[in-house]
Amino acid sequence: MKKLILFVALVGYAQALSYSDVLEEKWNRFQLDYTKFYETEDESLLRRRIFEDNKRMIDNHNRRFMAGKESYEMGVNQFTDLLPKEFESLMLSSINITEAEGLIDFRYTAPRDVVSPRSIDWRTKGAVTRVKNQGRCGSCWAFATTGTLEGQTFVKTGRLVSLSEQNLMDCSNRHPYNNKGCAGGSTSRALNYIKDNGGINTESSYPYKGTMQKCRYDRRYIGATVKGRSMVEGKSEKNLAAVTAFHGPVAVAVDGKGMQSYKGGVYNNPNCSKTKLNHAIVVVGYGHDKRGGDYWLVKNSWGTTWGERGYIRMARNRNNQCGIVSFAVFPLV
Repeated sequence: MKKLILFVALVGYAQALSYSDVLEEKWNRFQLDYTKFYETEDESLLRRRIFEDNKRMIDNHNRRFMAGKESYEMGVNQFTDLLPKEFESLMLSSINITEAEGLIDFRYTAPRDVVSPRSIDWRTKGAVTRVKNQGRCGSCWAFATTGTLEGQTFVKTGRLVSLSEQNLMDCSNRHPYNNKGCAGGSTSRALNYIKDNGGINTESSYPYKGTMQKCRYDRRYIGATVKGRSMVEGKSEKNLAAVTAFHGPVAVAVDGKGMQSYKGGVYNNPNCSKTKLNHAIVVVGYGHDKRGGDYWLVKNSWGTTWGERGYIRMARNRNNQCGIVSFAVFPLV
């Protein structure tokens, strides 16, 4: 009996040691893959503890995913050494829906007899630029603005031009637009700036720096213009599908708190908020997945190492889950 107890104890110790070795290997790989450097040994130890806690959470979630109890997979990415609160503070910022709705020129409602296609992916039609990376800056609002405008301009003109987020960061911070660079902003106010300004520069002429700098807008390098702003009416996913299918990519605001470790699959999170929105992204299509069900195809601005090469599929027809249609806006070009 004593030998059996000793054997079980040794097996348990070996398994614990094995997992510890795996964490050590994953931690070392993480630092190399994401070029992580920490100023002090204490900071390194703290980040390692956070990484290990997050990795355990990811592994536990993925065991449920493998058992068919979750619709999406989690994975290690550039945010795995951050506490959830740090991630939220760094990458997310509160979006005032009521204030934003007051800046809309038109409201879109799909015709009663409209029949949207079962699926659409504007990437396959050439309407979507490459996945960009906002870096350690809360400038998602600028990337969502350029994303929808790039797509809408393509639909109208057949030309895909990458537009300048830095132009919006540097030049739409004054009254009446009052965007705040890395501290947050509004897609509707950014579109209003482009409309009043007579255009936005191309990305190649005004590249992204990730910090708010002096405005350097140059009329010689206009990449797109805006005539007005339209919002999807009634928080209706049917209306959002129709806009996406027949007009092009749409900027939306969502609750992104649970997206830190998303890797792939259909992100179905019934715990996220429909009203406390904090992240702006771009719907570029929609479809159906056998395992995860109906989804929105969404372009993010956290680089290609996050999610499905920079994209996330979010649950569709789930009663406005995560607020994806609480404030959906697109430009009139």
